[in-house]
Amino acid sequence: MNNIFQPDEHNLERAALTIKSGGLVAMPTETVYGLGANVYIAAAVAKIFEVKQRPFFDPLISHIAETDFLKTYAQTDERVMALAKQFWPGPLTMILKRTDNNAAIDLACSGLPNIAVRMPSHPVALELIKKSGVPIVAPSANKFKSVSPTTAQHVFDSLGNKVDMILDGGACTVGVESTIIDVTGKNIIILRAGGTAKEDLEKFLNEKVLLSDGSPDKPSAPGQLLKHYAPNHPLRINAATRQPGEFFIGFGKIADCDLNLSPTGDLREAAANLFAFLRQADAVPGYTGLAMSPIPENGLGLAINDRIRRASYKA
Repeated sequence: MNNIFQPDEHNLERAALTIKSGGLVAMPTETVYGLGANVYIAAAVAKIFEVKQRPFFDPLISHIAETDFLKTYAQTDERVMALAKQFWPGPLTMILKRTDNNAAIDLACSGLPNIAVRMPSHPVALELIKKSGVPIVAPSANKFKSVSPTTAQHVFDSLGNKVDMILDGGACTVGVESTIIDVTGKNIIILRAGGTAKEDLEKFLNEKVLLSDGSPDKPSAPGQLLKHYAPNHPLRINAATRQPGEFFIGFGKIADCDLNLSPTGDLREAAANLFAFLRQADAVPGYTGLAMSPIPENGLGLAINDRIRRASYKA
């Protein structure tokens, strides 16, 4: 039975009740669809790991709907609140010191002393969080290490009826996950490139923002495992041309390609198309591999390259 629902008032109330009672609801965000659960119900948080087949040492992001709530949920200072007011709602996650020793939150944080928090900008996600009255932990709504979902149908194709409800908010506009920054120390460090560009953070802060690959064996933030976002076929990146048997995904002025992330070289368009195109390419019969054109390492290109490097990683 199809469990995709339109996010009208009745279904939003029903979804909020599902969250409150420990169920799972897939919700649209501006980045990708998230598999949501009540952060305070340990069994619900554990079910996310079970349904996604995700390692328990890979932390989850808490999604909130009010900036001021952050002060009651994590340790904040003037810099943290300034970042929140500038970039929220939007694709920016902050790693902060925890203030709550709740056992369920410990599971969401994978036992770490910090917590990952963001405020999504999608109206359906915000409304669901408000109606639920609790932070919602929501990693991407797909099986672990598979391509992230940017439509409700992608969620159903990956997880089916293992999710109680899937709220259909249309296609995601950003298409890559949020940027994750560690703000627990003197310097701000990007742990995962994403939908908020490093240059925009530096311009607002008027300071250098550092980059870290994190530890793939012991992640301090979501999405740091080396093999992540992987299609079923092997993916070759920075490809100038296709090789025999490859489905070729281009970028910019590439004539001989099967799909083009952005013919005009628009990184925002490329980010929005990335996961959908990987999924689409993976489903075409008759190919033995995938190849992708080089993507510039600036702006959203930083996030795109992070994703495709992980997608192409050979364990």
